[in-house]
Amino acid sequence: MSETTVLDGDDLSRTLARIAHEIVERHPDPSELVVVGIHTRGAVLAARLQRRLSELLDREVPLGDLDIAFYRDDLATRGAGGADPAGPVIHATHLDAVPVEGASVVLVDDVLYTGRTIRSAIEAIFDYGRPGRVQLAVLVDRGHRELPFRADYVGKNLPTATAERVNVRLEEVDGRDEVAIERGDAHPDDPEAR
Repeated sequence: MSETTVLDGDDLSRTLARIAHEIVERHPDPSELVVVGIHTRGAVLAARLQRRLSELLDREVPLGDLDIAFYRDDLATRGAGGADPAGPVIHATHLDAVPVEGASVVLVDDVLYTGRTIRSAIEAIFDYGRPGRVQLAVLVDRGHRELPFRADYVGKNLPTATAERVNVRLEEVDGRDEVAIERGDAHPDDPEAR
């Protein structure tokens, strides 16, 4: 297996700054803006993006995070002999204090791949209220969509083969910031192949 770094820490920082400016430009009423990250790395990216947006708008932008483990359409295959015999890792969802109803929610994830994670996240958000709109911000769009989703804000488009894996590493989780493409034996049906 070989790995090629496509974004380093400085690239990642510049990318988030650009996405933050694009979000500000497309939200004439920042009082409606809410940022929600998908666990794990999407939640970390959402927190970074929220800090940048709060600075740009000179107001605190509400931030929430979301665990979609129980909303996944492959939940039955992930535990008990599936891809993850121990079952999915569960994180807390923090949306109770976030004003989702009528808001312009920017949903944040690290990698957009098949679209199934986004479908699950949207379903979960609607359990907390009915947003005015939901937009998607992703660090990497690698293609290979199975559902009709596209990101409104994309850090980097990375055309990939299904056997490749996109590894997003963030300081808060992995000890360093980078995005790399791993070429190897990833199976296209592996739900963890990002």
